[in-house]
Amino acid sequence: MRKSITLGAAMALSLTASAFAVAADNVKIAFIDPLSGPFAGTGTNGLHQYEFAADELVNKKGGVLGGDMFEIVAFDNKISPKESLIQLQVAIDQGIRYIAQGNSSGVANALTEAIDKHNRRNPDDRVLFLNYSAVDPALTNDKCNFWHFRFDANADIKMDALTDVIAKDGSIKKVYIIGQDYSFGKAVAAAAVKFLTEKRPDIEIVGNELHPIGKVKDFTPYSRKIVAAGSDAVITGNWGADMLGLGKSVLENGYTGPIFTYYAAADGITAAFGETGEGSLRLVAEAQINPPVSDAAAAYYEAFKAKYPDGNISQARITNVIEMLAKAINEAGSATDVVKVGYALEGMEHDNLWGGTVKMRSIDHQLIQDVHIHAHTGKDITFDYDNSGYGVKVEQTVKMAAMDSETSCKMRRP
Repeated sequence: MRKSITLGAAMALSLTASAFAVAADNVKIAFIDPLSGPFAGTGTNGLHQYEFAADELVNKKGGVLGGDMFEIVAFDNKISPKESLIQLQVAIDQGIRYIAQGNSSGVANALTEAIDKHNRRNPDDRVLFLNYSAVDPALTNDKCNFWHFRFDANADIKMDALTDVIAKDGSIKKVYIIGQDYSFGKAVAAAAVKFLTEKRPDIEIVGNELHPIGKVKDFTPYSRKIVAAGSDAVITGNWGADMLGLGKSVLENGYTGPIFTYYAAADGITAAFGETGEGSLRLVAEAQINPPVSDAAAAYYEAFKAKYPDGNISQARITNVIEMLAKAINEAGSATDVVKVGYALEGMEHDNLWGGTVKMRSIDHQLIQDVHIHAHTGKDITFDYDNSGYGVKVEQTVKMAAMDSETSCKMRRP
């Protein structure tokens, strides 16, 4: 009896060890973004997009390095920089080498500084930061570091494209700028002033203000000022609940002009605007969803909707993160040597699922890609958002936007 118990225990330990060995072969990516609170919808949809991309684009094709699978591990940062640093340390303690984050440049600034410091102090335990949506220009300028890679166009690149559209519209004489009071909102405002002054010095900026992020319940006082100022156009970088609250309030208070945005789509926003957003909302973003650029892109979107009927591919750049990381790991021949993976990412060109080629610029780790101006509409939409019948359709495209733009990045490499 004693021998059989000992043998059984040994077999159990062996099976447990095998299970851990299999799990250890997974390439884990920590997803650190809001999964609770006012921006939970944005974070949760982003998590689903990561999980789907990892399965469809990597795992179902055999993984990396001959069979290692991608695994997305979710961490709720409650949109707090302090909480994000706690979750970062938890992820590092779990042996995770890749950190994905995108919602809030305030969080991204905290993470990139912490990761740079950690990697200098722990050369055998380094991690890479895959920034898929935080667009404060400083992250690839003065605050750049080798460990940070941005897969979205930064705020300046996007504003350059938006103001091209505004500059061509002679009916726009007065512009109101409004945004969230943190690093990203300030960057959007600064870029708007800079580019409008250069391209249309005759335009009057009749308002330029910031509001607390995630705390304004009623935007009526702001909307009334926008209308009272006689604004012909509104520019905002608001996202999540703040985008919905501001946009709905502005339109309900009698504003009829264009609202130029960064994030006025999906995560409940498109459905909430519906018909009222037609002719008003403009969105600057990467990727062309409508019309689909290829059968492969259409099939990918259809498969995502089949798995997540209430979800949206609102951040198509996530496919670039996953595919480019997989290519870099295979090229490096290792998922744990993040220095080799980082060098493989530098300068990488990648044929984008959504059309065209993207390139990770070596000098500052800013992804260069086509940038589109989309219109909120219910007309000729193949793929809608929020199951609303409304979506975004490309009106104009800037090819490889800001490919030769200057950067103040002075990167130190390992």
